[in-house]
Amino acid sequence: MPYKCVHCSEIYSDGSKEVLEGCSKCQSKFFFYIKEEKLKEIMLNKEIEPDLTNLEKKQIEEDVREIAGLEDDEETPVFLDFESIKVIKPGKYLIDLQNLFSKGKPKVYQLEDGKYIVDLATSVIGKIEDKNTKGQ
Repeated sequence: MPYKCVHCSEIYSDGSKEVLEGCSKCQSKFFFYIKEEKLKEIMLNKEIEPDLTNLEKKQIEEDVREIAGLEDDEETPVFLDFESIKVIKPGKYLIDLQNLFSKGKPKVYQLEDGKYIVDLATSVIGKIEDKNTKGQ
């Protein structure tokens, strides 16, 4: 499972020290996961990603850290799974609802225009209940 630095686009393999300690190129601790098939496709097609300014990248990181409750913890690495949620620009996201609402995935609730809650507890409780029923 490769990870890509959100700030400088450097790619690291799963388990590399940079993913846990920070990017060796820019020291960022903000990464997103790329499926192997998608990485091969990107490498073959030289897929062009939207260019984000440093200010936009910083705003996205602040938004995600706030949502995750990590505003005061800059040391904790953040891993984004863009298979479900893709950040286009600050405040603009593509959300794969089918993937999120499938079994074992968190629920997404809209609070008001532009504000959402991702319910992780429901999916965790569901997994615990599934595990307990299988063990009996």
